[in-house]
This record gives sequence, C-alpha cells and structure tokens, in this order.
Amino acid sequence: MRYMIIIVQLVLFAACQTNESSVPDKGPVTDNTRIILDDTIQKLQQALPLVFPAGSVHINTDTTSPEVLLAFANTLTGTPYLYGSTDPANGFDCSGFITYVFNHFNIAVPRSSIGFTDIEREISLPEAKPGDIILFTGTEVDSTFRKVGHMGIISSNQNGECTFIHSTSGKAYGVTTSPLSKNYLQRFVKVLRVFPGNDSL
Repeated sequence: MRYMIIIVQLVLFAACQTNESSVPDKGPVTDNTRIILDDTIQKLQQALPLVFPAGSVHINTDTTSPEVLLAFANTLTGTPYLYGSTDPANGFDCSGFITYVFNHFNIAVPRSSIGFTDIEREISLPEAKPGDIILFTGTEVDSTFRKVGHMGIISSNQNGECTFIHSTSGKAYGVTTSPLSKNYLQRFVKVLRVFPGNDSL
C-alpha cells in the first residue's frame, strides 16, 4: 500500500511540474489545477509515514526532547491495537505506535520493529532513561529465537524499576504503560539510545 501511495505521489508531482507546452492536446494546466494537485500531494505526504532511509543507522531527533515526545505518546494511551496500522483513528501495532509518535515531530524511524535492530546506539538496561527505545523478541515459544518482534519507549527507570509505553496485542490490547515484568525480561533484546541529551543526564 505504501508503494502505491508513493507512485501516486510521484505521478501527481510530475503533473504539477508539467508546463502548458508539454500537454498541447490536453489544454493548459491552470492555476486552479495546480492548487488542487498541490493540496493532494500535501495530503498524501501527511498520510505517508516518514520512513527511515535504507542503510542508515542513526535517528536524528534534532531539537525534540524525550520529555516532549513522551508527553505526546502518553496522550495516545488507550488507542486500540491494530496490526500494521499507524493511524490513531483505527489503532496501532507496536512499531506503528513508535512511527506515529516520532513522525509527529518529523523524526524518521524504521517502520518495523526489526528495522531497529541495527540502529545506534545500544546501551545497558540499567543505563536506560526516558525516551530510549526498548526492543523485545516476539511472543514465539522458542526462547532461542532472538529476532526483534516488539518494542516500546522507556518512560521511567528508577531504583531498578523500569516501565515503558507501547502498543500491545496482549491483555491491554492497545497503547499502555507496562512494567518490565519477568515475561518481558525473558523477551528483552536491548535498549537503544536515540536522544543524545540522555547521555548527560
């Protein structure tokens, strides 16, 4: 679906750039037509997630702070779970929630949880701070299968008690804040530091 949107976007963009002389048999492209096409492209761009560039390993958070990002993430608490979705009107899967939250601040991130596997920079769990990203395996029965399949954003980590906000297909079935329970610890893969400012806290 995403690729179809990209194709439509490119076609419409090309139409916007077309001058009158290049379409003599169709008539001139009027200012009104250009306005409509520009508006359509803008809506498509808003609907299309900011996808992380292939081969990149660094997330640029620019001037966004972890506190601001988490405050926004918390406003989505209770949004239902929906596999493959980044739309709050319908629901989120785990990576869809991360994508929507970071894209809200124009921060490009991988669209899938496994896409975060090689993102810089891994830190130890005790070092985790609010805004860091935590990765887990999926819910596979085989504990030796360590492929990333779930993720969330660290919301607190004090006195050995860690919590994270995520969209879960489990009991809460939606966006919720969970403690790092024994079940999640068994599935824990790693924590990623994406906000450089967290290094100085």
